[in-house]
Amino acid sequence: MIKHIFIVCISCGVVFSQDSLNGIVQYQENNKTYPLTGANVFWQNTTIGTVTDEKGTFQMERIPETDLLIISYVGFKTDTLKIKTPFISYKMIQNQDDELDEVTLTQVQKASQKSFIETQNVLKVSNEELLKAACCNLSESFETNPIIDVNFADALTGTKQIKMLGLSSPYLLISEENIPIVRGASQAYGLTFTPGTWVESIQISKGVGSVTNGFESIVGQINTELKKPSNDIPFFLNLFSSINGRYEMNTHFNKKVSEKWSTGLYIHWNKRNQKFDNNNDGFLDLPVSKQINVMNRWQHTDMDKGWVSFLSWRYMKDEKLSGTLNFNPEIDRGIKYRWGSEIKTKRLECSYKLGYVFPKKPYQSFGFQTAYSSHDQDSYYGLRTYDISQDSSYMNLIFNSIIGSTLNKFKVGLNYSFDDYVEQVDGDIFGRTDRNVGSFFEFSHDNNDNFSLITGIRLDFHNNLGRFFTPRLHLRYVPFDKFVIRLSAGSGRKAANIFAENQTLFATNRSITIQSSLGKIYGLDPEKAWNYGLGLSKSFFIRNSHQINLSADYYITNFINQVLVDLEKPREVSFYNLEGESAAKSFQIELDYYYRNFFNFRAAYKNYDVKMDYKNGFLEKPLLAKNRFFVNLGWESKTTTGGKQWRYDLTYNYVGAQRLVHNLIDRPGGFSPNYSLWNTQLTYLFSKKFEIYLGGVNIGNYKQLSPIIGSKDPFGADFDAAQVYAPIFGGMVYSGLRIKI
Repeated sequence: MIKHIFIVCISCGVVFSQDSLNGIVQYQENNKTYPLTGANVFWQNTTIGTVTDEKGTFQMERIPETDLLIISYVGFKTDTLKIKTPFISYKMIQNQDDELDEVTLTQVQKASQKSFIETQNVLKVSNEELLKAACCNLSESFETNPIIDVNFADALTGTKQIKMLGLSSPYLLISEENIPIVRGASQAYGLTFTPGTWVESIQISKGVGSVTNGFESIVGQINTELKKPSNDIPFFLNLFSSINGRYEMNTHFNKKVSEKWSTGLYIHWNKRNQKFDNNNDGFLDLPVSKQINVMNRWQHTDMDKGWVSFLSWRYMKDEKLSGTLNFNPEIDRGIKYRWGSEIKTKRLECSYKLGYVFPKKPYQSFGFQTAYSSHDQDSYYGLRTYDISQDSSYMNLIFNSIIGSTLNKFKVGLNYSFDDYVEQVDGDIFGRTDRNVGSFFEFSHDNNDNFSLITGIRLDFHNNLGRFFTPRLHLRYVPFDKFVIRLSAGSGRKAANIFAENQTLFATNRSITIQSSLGKIYGLDPEKAWNYGLGLSKSFFIRNSHQINLSADYYITNFINQVLVDLEKPREVSFYNLEGESAAKSFQIELDYYYRNFFNFRAAYKNYDVKMDYKNGFLEKPLLAKNRFFVNLGWESKTTTGGKQWRYDLTYNYVGAQRLVHNLIDRPGGFSPNYSLWNTQLTYLFSKKFEIYLGGVNIGNYKQLSPIIGSKDPFGADFDAAQVYAPIFGGMVYSGLRIKI
């Protein structure tokens, strides 16, 4: 039990306050205790449950409907427990007669679910949800949920970027096992550096996050949990191919080295060597690319003494070539003949995590995390050059305990971060070093009934941002059965890495102007904002076979200071600090319907109102759809005794009009047309060890016409490949197989 408690509370950094039930199921034979693998654990009179892993441990969400837990296994007596604590250790008793009690678990935890007991507004996405789409990497892992908006970055690199609450990813804290990872130099392409098959689960938190990991989460946090060597299967293989010329291989090797040590080797490879120009503008619709990505993890667990640790390293090399069809970098680079671009990135990461749970006080623990990364990108776009290198170090020390009882918990700790940047922008060199030391305290109270809160405060000392406090508050109240009200408020700050965050602008010939405010970062002051949120959730159960969840939320982000990216003047991009107002308002309403264990329906509508004071007026943010509509259907057939099963998924996205900036050639501003996107996938499981899948992306084949402005004169002043609001390539069909041993 100690090991599992610790993995949940420490190895993941304890960013999300998981109101869950953790435990271990064992049995006794010949006066020795053994873990019971595959025991059914579920809440009474529901279909919500899970099964124990090879260590006999499990984790599942607590629900407000019941506190009675049923544990069953063939050959053992089925028992019902009344749950009063967040941790249990249970020994099953073998049947003494020929009669065997057997309970079949009809449904495990949902692949994607919103919590009714979390204080924060959190969506939990499991690995099963990621398998519903062609999520070759993390940037493509959000297609089947309505919280994250997936956008097209430009007409050249084929990269997708994400937005939440109407704001782009730099205003999110994106972490990997609670270590910040997509930031600074990796902001533009970092989401493509994590293969989808490596991800065990994703937690998406709306609104300001916890103070434990930093001050940068202004509109939310995305935390990914990678697969653990001790829990992952010994061998996994995924092969993928698509008609747009992309081929991919993912393979995992896991081995239990000893009783306490496990290791895993994860290898990802992808390549696209075909050239496409479906819109006949002379430019590649998708880049020629290749990537190799290798990760090795070591896990040490000592259940008896309460220690667990992870040591990981990763190396990634990524190359992209785009431009005109006949561009040859060996002879055409640097001359006004054929326009082309290359982006070459090398990245090295190392991390170590250590934690301890006090054996006699399972509610008390401490954890230590440290990480180092080196990011080196060399790139050019036509005659423009953009190179960036970043060396980063991160440390986090956290202590968890209680005040009086487990109803009142607290976290206290220290963060340290170091970032050294060197950038070459055309002929200019920019260098900067960021150092920050932060301390935090977070208190949480849960009466285990209808009220909970999390409140925290940080004090940071940053050499470029100064000294500042960061307060945050989350409240949850249940006025009546299955109806939840959530409130949140807090502030956040960030240093605007104006070039790294806006690399699509190098795919234009716009001149760059920085209007200095005499700040320490490119002459600009740091960004600061307050975020406020209100969320409502209601759940209905009809005859134990129909479940309906309704939710709605409204968030406001008010900027006290912001670095604006001004494209309103043709042939120019200006960076300057806000003088006036800037606010992002987001409204979302969502319906989730589940029928038994084989059908689910999800629909959502989102409305954004994002405006800011540019030099020439109070305007809507460009390339942001004010209205979006989302529908997802999922169906699973009944699994046969041999493990055969069909799975089908269909996703629909309606994207409303987006404001376009003015240029001097063919776009006088105005708005883009509305459009719809359809994605689908069909999977067939031959057994638990082998499955194949066939899918389609944008099966309606919608494409943006003439996505590149000035494509006939790519070295002219009006060339612009960054004004993209829709797909470039059109429809895409893919297929693949998965082997699990």
